[in-house]
Amino acid sequence: MPFLLRLIVFFYVWGIFTAQGQKEEESTEEVKIEVLHRPENCSKTSKKGDLLNAHYDGFLAKDGSKFYCSRTQNEGHPKWFVLGVGQVIKGLDIAMMDMCPGEKRKVIIPPSYAYGKEGYAEGKIPPDATLIFEIELYAVTKGPRSIETFKQIDTDNDRQLSKTEITKLRSREVKLFVPRPHNKSLPAKGV
Repeated sequence: MPFLLRLIVFFYVWGIFTAQGQKEEESTEEVKIEVLHRPENCSKTSKKGDLLNAHYDGFLAKDGSKFYCSRTQNEGHPKWFVLGVGQVIKGLDIAMMDMCPGEKRKVIIPPSYAYGKEGYAEGKIPPDATLIFEIELYAVTKGPRSIETFKQIDTDNDRQLSKTEITKLRSREVKLFVPRPHNKSLPAKGV
């Protein structure tokens, strides 16, 4: 019985060390960022929670094949999304931090920050695929004040903000901050 107990302990300890080694290996992967163009005037950079407007193309690093182009999706309009809340893959959330409007970047995203072992889009992105994105950022604006607010704005619950949803948000905010004319039909004070 002591031999069996030692064998169990051995495999248990071996499993712990193996699992730790795998976690450590995954954590050494990082998103690589190459700035292709950065405007001379950059007064505002993107941060978590900002609402971004950008075009980007996605390629498989393995063979360079294009799997996504925002210019051919959504009638060619740039994509709107809130940075850092999971609307895009984690690698893009990381890669688009501290970007200026007008900036262009090329980023390499390892599988652990992309679609991992599952892949995506019915085989368009295979399991364990490293991805390359070419990004052009057009606008950085203040995003929703909270996740709850975001959920109110995202009326179709697709975790994406469409042009229509953004337009509705902006018109609601304009109504809040534009002074309304006084209603002259109300009685004056003291009458």
